[in-house]
Amino acid sequence: MLLDRAARGAIIAYRYTLSPFLHLVGVRCRHEPTCSAYALEAFAKHPPLKAARLTAKRLGNCRPGGTWGYDPVP
Repeated sequence: MLLDRAARGAIIAYRYTLSPFLHLVGVRCRHEPTCSAYALEAFAKHPPLKAARLTAKRLGNCRPGGTWGYDPVP
């Protein structure tokens, strides 16, 4: 439970602090929903370790040559 709350808190903090600055320099998410929205949904639907694994896999695809487009949480 603590891991779940800590992860959600970190994601929300990222969304409201760092993400707006990244958008100013032109960095945008390649997926729909955004990676932070995907992570929040993954933590809402799955146990913390599985959600962390899904989120890490998704973040690993956010690179040149990675995937893009619609990618819902399974």
